[in-house]
Amino acid sequence: MEAPGGTHAPPRPRVHGVVYHLVNMWPAAFLPAQPCPRPSPGPCAWGPPAGDPPLPEPPDLEALLSWPETPGDGGDPAAATSPGTSTYGLAAPPRPAYPLGGRLRALLVARDHRGRPKSHGGDLFRARLYSPGLQAGAPGAVRDLGNGSYLLSFPLLWAGEARVEVRLIHSSEAVAVLRRVRRERPATVNFTGYFRAGREREEAECNVEPPAGGSVCRYPDGQTGEIWFCARPRRLPCRALVGHSFGSYLKVTTMHDEVLLGSNVTDKVLPGGISPIQVVGNSSLALPPRPPCGPGLGLAEPSGFYHRNQWVSLSCASRAFPTPGRVLDCLAGKLVHMIGDSTLRQWWEFLRDTVPSLKAVDLHVPYQTGPLLAVDAGRGLVLQWRAHGWPLRSSQTPVASLHSAARELGGLAGGADTVVVLGLGAHFTTFPPAVFARRLAGVRAAVAALLDRAPATLVVVKTANTGYKSVYGSDWLTLQLNRLVRAVFSGLHVALLDTWDMTSCHDSPDNIHPVRTVVRNEVALFLSHVCPG
Repeated sequence: MEAPGGTHAPPRPRVHGVVYHLVNMWPAAFLPAQPCPRPSPGPCAWGPPAGDPPLPEPPDLEALLSWPETPGDGGDPAAATSPGTSTYGLAAPPRPAYPLGGRLRALLVARDHRGRPKSHGGDLFRARLYSPGLQAGAPGAVRDLGNGSYLLSFPLLWAGEARVEVRLIHSSEAVAVLRRVRRERPATVNFTGYFRAGREREEAECNVEPPAGGSVCRYPDGQTGEIWFCARPRRLPCRALVGHSFGSYLKVTTMHDEVLLGSNVTDKVLPGGISPIQVVGNSSLALPPRPPCGPGLGLAEPSGFYHRNQWVSLSCASRAFPTPGRVLDCLAGKLVHMIGDSTLRQWWEFLRDTVPSLKAVDLHVPYQTGPLLAVDAGRGLVLQWRAHGWPLRSSQTPVASLHSAARELGGLAGGADTVVVLGLGAHFTTFPPAVFARRLAGVRAAVAALLDRAPATLVVVKTANTGYKSVYGSDWLTLQLNRLVRAVFSGLHVALLDTWDMTSCHDSPDNIHPVRTVVRNEVALFLSHVCPG
């Protein structure tokens, strides 16, 4: 199976089997006997009563998120895959012109820094077809053949000149480092908890797993069963936790690891191996019949492409919203709840800045965590964003402001005037995938309950962007989390927006916070689901 912009799509039957376990077994088993308040500590901050059955172990997510095991470089960085010596070329003799709607195929041979062909796969390459003059771009599919070669495939979706670009995001040897760190370390970052009682103040290390050594404070979420841990302060009680912030990035790599993950070999364009091609047809675009945008649709592969700097979805009939008036007409009378990270906050900021009548309301809260509110009272529009709860890499913020996505969803009545947008992923790359899987299981259960009590509610799920390239947030880690998102929400009547594709093929540098043009297109695709026609 080919995967746009990446390799090794997981085997679907195995995915759904494990996800079934996640979403059907974990939520019930994780619920403590007595619910706790929001993640501020309270009387039940000590976890389930003694005698409750132990929490089940996560399933084998390594099997779910399969990626080829590789032999490594034997301590020789020059044996790793090199972006400078790896080559690619057309899989068939070149043609004077290629038909619109067809496909272009190429073969890539991975080589090490000495120019020797590799004998195994496991590299993370990303490919795209693009046309600078047309401001066009589409993700290419990269299929790992397992022997050091990769098959590249590009849909020919627009007429005109087109070019191929291939990037080595990580060598297989660098991926092995990421996999090892993920297996061996419960976290690659830590957090700080702020305790206060009267004039007494203390700080302690906090995380998704208990800090090593000493006694700990446990803060379970009564709705999802997830637990946040802090080292017990020397003097103050656990219930004195009032603040949270990011702590530090932990040292998790060796000098050899850092060579394999170095900026000189990460996210590098391979030397051009294919001359520009000409695509010809009777129209400017090749668009198959597409249904109106809405929940319950599958994602095409690729999910879309850019043309004239406008994203054209291949999954549904996406629309343009070129003026503030068009945007406002779509959202009038809606209560829009955005719950997620700062990449979703960019949507809130774009709408606030684009629609003049949408006025921000200062709620006197930390901007990084929110909630952020904007309203147009005359048109009945309420737009809110707030960060998901722990784990969150933020400046110091009150614990009382940290609401888990599942708990926030549980407080919504829902209905035809309610739109929910979820965007999780970027803050979970620093943990093993089981942490994100548990979070998604709780969120999925909350979404299912919301749709059960208010079926007319529109729920939109945004995948994570490309952008991170380090051991703390590599694109390889993000790609794994996006696979979980797709699998966990399959079967629910939600709309899935593939912003991975949207950020991977635009003609702008990779950034976890993409440029305004990309955000505008993400918002337009979202609006296409709110107002399909």
